[in-house]
Amino acid sequence: MAIKPAYVKKTGTLLIERYPEAFNDDFDHNKRSVRELTNIESKGVRNRIAGYVTRKQEQAAQA
Repeated sequence: MAIKPAYVKKTGTLLIERYPEAFNDDFDHNKRSVRELTNIESKGVRNRIAGYVTRKQEQAAQA
């Protein structure tokens, strides 16, 4: 598994803190949420952030 860049972690953490109800453990749902809540134009960056958020949500559900 690749190490995520700092901007992905910072943005993902910030989104989870500000909009906890907007995310769950479904990647496709999180992709739509990231697209709606941010102004990031790059599809690849949005997908990386959505993947990071999804992973964090899955970890939180297991804890």
